[in-house]
Amino acid sequence: MAQTVAGAGGSGDLPPEVLQRAAATFGLLASALRLHIVWMLAEGEADVGTLAERTGGTLQAISQHLAKLKLAGLVQSRREGRRQVYLVDDPGLVAVVRQMVSSLHGQQRDDQRAGSGWPADPGRARGAGA
Repeated sequence: MAQTVAGAGGSGDLPPEVLQRAAATFGLLASALRLHIVWMLAEGEADVGTLAERTGGTLQAISQHLAKLKLAGLVQSRREGRRQVYLVDDPGLVAVVRQMVSSLHGQQRDDQRAGSGWPADPGRARGAGA
């Protein structure tokens, strides 16, 4: 997605279809469990049982989330013997998820050091603060 935007001539305008796809992707990642699944798969391939164990989700819930992520093209799968193994094969998606989580995790640490709740400044979490 970043390559498409960079090639848009620098006008700052995005085609509506790019905005729709980005919004749909962020919508899918708005589920904490789906975000956790993508985070785990960014670290390496895993099957449903492993994902359920590591995320604390049920097998059924993980399977349903994986189906949605796969339908949207965010997750791929391959058969490995009797197991279905899932992976994220989009470096751009991995970079966005890692950046977002790292940024929020850094804010949480800063807020905890300051002795306040998280997020201390809701505007900052939306990018409105400095």
